[in-house]
Amino acid sequence: MNIYAVGGAIRDAVMGIPVNDIDYVVVGSSAEEMIALGYQPVGKDFPVFLHPQTHAEYALARTERKTGVGYQGFHFYADPSVTLEQDLQRRDLTINAMAQRVDDTGSRVGPIIDPYGGQNDIEANVFRHVSTAFAEDPLRLLRIARFAARFPRFTIASETQEALHAIVRSGELSALSSERVWQELDRGMRSADPLRMVEVLLETGAADQCLPQPLIAVCENPQLKKQLASDFDLLAANKVADVDSVCAVLLADLSEDAIRQWSETIRMPNITRDFAELFSALKKRVTQQSYSAVDILAWFNRADVWRKPERAEKLIALASVLHFHVERISSALAVAQAVNSQTVIESLSEAERQQGECIRSAIDVARLQAVESVTAT
Repeated sequence: MNIYAVGGAIRDAVMGIPVNDIDYVVVGSSAEEMIALGYQPVGKDFPVFLHPQTHAEYALARTERKTGVGYQGFHFYADPSVTLEQDLQRRDLTINAMAQRVDDTGSRVGPIIDPYGGQNDIEANVFRHVSTAFAEDPLRLLRIARFAARFPRFTIASETQEALHAIVRSGELSALSSERVWQELDRGMRSADPLRMVEVLLETGAADQCLPQPLIAVCENPQLKKQLASDFDLLAANKVADVDSVCAVLLADLSEDAIRQWSETIRMPNITRDFAELFSALKKRVTQQSYSAVDILAWFNRADVWRKPERAEKLIALASVLHFHVERISSALAVAQAVNSQTVIESLSEAERQQGECIRSAIDVARLQAVESVTAT
């Protein structure tokens, strides 16, 4: 049997990007031989095995045939007769359809095997699909959008753009689980240019099924989109790349209700959803011509800054990166957090101390007074 490193590892090596994870394909072997050599089978849908020492995943070379709907509607055929070129042909993009032999020490050796022109497309900065089977898998549209965010200088070949439109026309995007859609969007948001991912979804017509309508409206408004692009430039310049911040900026012009509705549809993690909602509310406050101490305290309570001060500080810092005027908010947060709840409670009468509502009201009043002391103009 022969073992090859394939896919993203070879692409990244060609592009001069550090290689972290390596996918391995085994040609000329069978499940029985792999098990006899000590590999542990783990694949359910197709034969994948864990190396007996490194525990890295090794997959038998395989072909596939579409038998159902969605990205799981495929039948895989693995056999010692399946060639490396046949295995590479089932992959999505030419830049991901390259391989290099691996020797007994696990090192990549020999020339890069590139039957579909991946190196030429890397040099030309082009995403090009390998075969007509590309359009059979709806997940590949989201992968292209995510790759576009990671490699924003790449363009999409015209024939591949048409294949993406064919995926949308097929209606099979609806077969993707919400969790899988979010997984791809999440990875795109962590990439170099998240807005490029959104642009690809808009260009292909997939946005209606993957993004909230209010965000589509923002991106279709030239002025709002220009501002959004400027905001993302500021994130990149300040090396802000965590998904909570990126998602919050992307959704900042949406209402909290719209964010909540989309988060439920897309199965967004609650932490990311809450951060986006709070940032949207914060932006609306600080971009108003005037806002009161009551408004500030209401946002503090909504953000639960008393139990989650780190989140509030991160939200304010993000707003500062975007050049929002949050000095008053920041000062107000400091003095409000300095209010000693125990001291407030001790100032109450014995009867009032027995009533939770009285205690909460007194603490709120003390915090409001503290906020007013630094926000009065």
